[in-house]
Amino acid sequence: MAGPTALKYPRVLLKISGEALAGEQGFGIAPPIIDKVTNEVRRVHEMGVCLGLVIGGGNIVRGTIASQQGMDRVSADYMGMLATIINALAIQDMLERKGVETRVLTAIRMEQLAEPYIRRRALRHLEKGRVVIFAGGTGNPYFSTDTAAVLRGIEMDADVIIKATKVEGVYTADPVKDGSAEFIPEISLTDVITRDLKVMDAAAISLCRENDIPIIVLNLDTEGLVGRAIRGDRVGTLVHP
Repeated sequence: MAGPTALKYPRVLLKISGEALAGEQGFGIAPPIIDKVTNEVRRVHEMGVCLGLVIGGGNIVRGTIASQQGMDRVSADYMGMLATIINALAIQDMLERKGVETRVLTAIRMEQLAEPYIRRRALRHLEKGRVVIFAGGTGNPYFSTDTAAVLRGIEMDADVIIKATKVEGVYTADPVKDGSAEFIPEISLTDVITRDLKVMDAAAISLCRENDIPIIVLNLDTEGLVGRAIRGDRVGTLVHP
């Protein structure tokens, strides 16, 4: 196991897109994707990284989309929070099958399934070398899982927020919809807000800027990329304070 001193970012909050867990089926949880994601997490853990995870719920339900279709926004957001807990339990199960000790902490209390989120408890788990999955968002409606990821990253004193998605990094436009979109290898948090780039929502970006935490956006599909980013290799897009 590599020592944390060999790493540029020894303490990491990894945000995984829920939509990425659905694979080609576009909805739900694809077991081959879960297997691939947990292999990546296991490799990072074996590097000696102090690792927290936040997993989105977009593969099951997206609160903002549900509310746009007529559902009450608060109810829709709570459904989204529950979706993140479903994903967290799936990731925890697979990680523990692979020998990685994992704890799920939820912002919404459900003791039969997971521990309630208490910062000191989370830090203690991290100190013991466990992977901690923060589920249930912030526990409040109107806040995205991106904002939850940054908030938990700040609370665990993370050196970086890594956002693992289905694209290579940050582009001038959505590369899936716009073939002329250009890749951006590096950009400041301020420029992200000024140019209205869809890296994370404004609340998450503002939290990173106020707390001087960089974000790395990269492709989850590329094996070993998360570990390379943590070592300091230039991969994906670096969004710096």
